[in-house]
Amino acid sequence: NQIMKRARATDAEVTDILAKTDAAPILVAYTIADADVAGPFVEIPPDLMDQAKLPALGYSSAIEALGEQFHASPKLLKRLNPGKSFTAGEEIQVPNVQRSAPGKAARVVVSLRDQSVMALDEDGVPIARYPATLGSSRDPLPLGDWKINGVSKNPTFAYNPDLFWDAKADQAKATLPAGPNGPVGVVWIDLSKESMGIHGTPSPALVGKRESHGCIRLTNWDASELAELVSPGLPALLKR
Repeated sequence: NQIMKRARATDAEVTDILAKTDAAPILVAYTIADADVAGPFVEIPPDLMDQAKLPALGYSSAIEALGEQFHASPKLLKRLNPGKSFTAGEEIQVPNVQRSAPGKAARVVVSLRDQSVMALDEDGVPIARYPATLGSSRDPLPLGDWKINGVSKNPTFAYNPDLFWDAKADQAKATLPAGPNGPVGVVWIDLSKESMGIHGTPSPALVGKRESHGCIRLTNWDASELAELVSPGLPALLKR
């Protein structure tokens, strides 16, 4: 809250505020492992029909994979590590994203006004909050009381152009392969509202900044964490 009130704070002031509220270091050292750069990496074509031809919608580069692992854009990682080549064995500075598991949720609340998804415990206390993209004027968020049906990890995506107002005329039904760069990212949390879910995204920088086709979009890392907090039958309130 202090940082939000100081929207124009300098980098030094923000660092000072964080140091007073959280003793954990902001950055930590990380040695790039062979697995981090092993791939396979693939350039993702923009057209969905071309994406459907690929065996998987994985990362396009090692630095993109590292960015997801440490909740940072490739551009930020490069800025934090000038002159680094991001190869195996190299030590780099990364955001300290490690934290204790927040526990199991008793309820999920999706707030249109707050543009967020919150997991609450049995006492109604928030244990986690995630920025989200929530519908659009053409595909509004379906407000109401729903339930979580279940969780699918690393899901494929059944694309039906009839369900998308902005589908191109030459597009047909297709199954898009799984992967972090797939339309729903690495997790699909299915809701009792038909064709509705909470899911990841291939474009984490756009969460909260671009409209969706009605579903609830989180970063892949937030969707993955939320998936561990919920269980089938859990209430999910979608509110203004």
